Amino acid sequence: MGSTFFGLHIGQTGLYAYQAALDTTAHNISNSETEGYTRQVMGQKAGKALRVNSTYGMAGTGVNVTGVIQLRDEYYDVKYRKNNAILGEYASKTHYMTEIENYFNEISLEGFTTTYDALYNSLQELSNNAGNLTVRNQAINYGKSLTEFFNTLSENLKNIQDECNFEIRNMVEKINSIAQQIAALTKQINTLEVRGGAANDLRDQRALLVDELSNLVNVSVTENIVGADIGITSYVLKIDGQTLVDGGNYNTLQVIPRERRLNQNDIDGLYDVYWSNGQLFNLGSQNLEGSLKALYEIRDGNNRHNLQGSVSAVAGDNYVTVTNTNINEVERLNIPETGVITVGNQDYVYVGFEVVQDEDTGEFIYSFELEEHLWTDAIDTTASIGESINYKGIPHYLDQMNLFIRTYARAFNEIHRTGRDLYNNPGMDFFIATNKVNGREYVFGPYEESDDYYYYDFNTFNSQTGSFYEEVPDDRPLYGSYYFLTAENFTVNSKLMNDPGCFAAATDVVNGIDNNDVVEALIALKSDKTLFKQGEPGGFMHTLVADIGIDTKKANNFSLSQENILRAITNQKLSISGVDIDEEAMNLVRFQNAYNLSAKVISVMNEIYDRLITYMGT
Repeated sequence: MGSTFFGLHIGQTGLYAYQAALDTTAHNISNSETEGYTRQVMGQKAGKALRVNSTYGMAGTGVNVTGVIQLRDEYYDVKYRKNNAILGEYASKTHYMTEIENYFNEISLEGFTTTYDALYNSLQELSNNAGNLTVRNQAINYGKSLTEFFNTLSENLKNIQDECNFEIRNMVEKINSIAQQIAALTKQINTLEVRGGAANDLRDQRALLVDELSNLVNVSVTENIVGADIGITSYVLKIDGQTLVDGGNYNTLQVIPRERRLNQNDIDGLYDVYWSNGQLFNLGSQNLEGSLKALYEIRDGNNRHNLQGSVSAVAGDNYVTVTNTNINEVERLNIPETGVITVGNQDYVYVGFEVVQDEDTGEFIYSFELEEHLWTDAIDTTASIGESINYKGIPHYLDQMNLFIRTYARAFNEIHRTGRDLYNNPGMDFFIATNKVNGREYVFGPYEESDDYYYYDFNTFNSQTGSFYEEVPDDRPLYGSYYFLTAENFTVNSKLMNDPGCFAAATDVVNGIDNNDVVEALIALKSDKTLFKQGEPGGFMHTLVADIGIDTKKANNFSLSQENILRAITNQKLSISGVDIDEEAMNLVRFQNAYNLSAKVISVMNEIYDRLITYMGT
């Protein structure tokens, strides 16, 4: 049974409860603009009733505060983080694809079309005045401008690849920093809640970090109560299905530069990502998502164009021969001169390779010299170099440029070599390559021996010597395959640059230097539809530019779509957990009135007890 003065206790519980409610409301209002803050509400319930010896049986005991809880829906958290990862991926792709598109810009800048047309305009003028050295020099210089266009484009694309590589390192460091902060917050949360407290604001900080992390990689969170009502939870955060944070402990990632390139066009020092225990973190995972995946695909995406074939060799061999490959054209060959070949599931370093074309089938046969002997037998075993990445990134666009310049340069050179220069010497290669290390030139025309000319198979070469002939005097160019010609080292023969008289404009200059049949053949090359499946040579580059525009537009459309979806999810999330100032203002009035009424209860009870004590005491 309650005491005579029990009414004062009931009023007191109301004062305490509504004081807490006012404090909670004030906390909500003060954090209405705080990022990641979740609205809090005070839970309350009627106090446990007392049994009394009267006809009504039970008497109320006031109100009890059950705690301050967050209004948060985990469903929207999961939904938000999933879509935030997708947005992070396509936003990053949009940024870098737009940058690539700007470099290929054909409208606002003087791009390929302008440079390419200028070369053929100069050839047209040369056809009318083939003996003029000034006109010859002009045509040669416009050819040089075309090569410089591709040199610059290659450099710009590799700068983007380097930028993506740098961002991958920064992103790994950011993931590690976020993991450390989440683990520290988890420790604090458990320390507070094991004592019966509610670490609501710390939970908000942790959730905000997880939201930030979800933009970088795909995340999943699992939180379970440990034991029975002891206030500790098991908190596990995973990225791409692998544990990053487990309670107060966390794992870290690290970047390690590749010792060898995966693609002929790659820059040196591209990073692979590993866990701190040495296990490889799979950047190519289909479930990774986020900005990290976008950076990887932009940096390494080859549109699934990597060398694949079949190997038959026995343990102990230091050479492996790869047949039945998917690349049987030098123009499409993109493997590095030295690198890593995967035989079955084992990686081997190769220090060089040779290519020989089968005379009957036309198939390429690759022989790789291994740094170590083969560990196990490999009979009809699959072999590959690099990764097959289903995205058109920097390596893909560099491969496409190499395909164009190798095919076009070969056709141009073959025509030019049919002619004679002003000194009645045979025409030489117009377009050549330069060795990046020593600056020596690669030419592709016939090797000169005495007065004879030796023609070789363009598709047969050795990557170690860089030439078909191992002993070439230092004052002579290397005679190599078009494999060694890339957008980076594409240039015009220095002999032509130094002496325009070496330009071979005609097949016969004995009867006059104004003959122009070779020039006419070079002009006809512009409209040759047999070199590329896209039609004329110019059509190949126009198609490539169009593909880049389509890929950029697609990434931008996905990014905008995800922004709209994420905005809708955010609004749904805020409708539950966000602070509504108008609603909180109404709560202030409600709780103020409730507090005042509780105070009035105590005041009334005080008057009653005062009268009771005063009159009964007299």
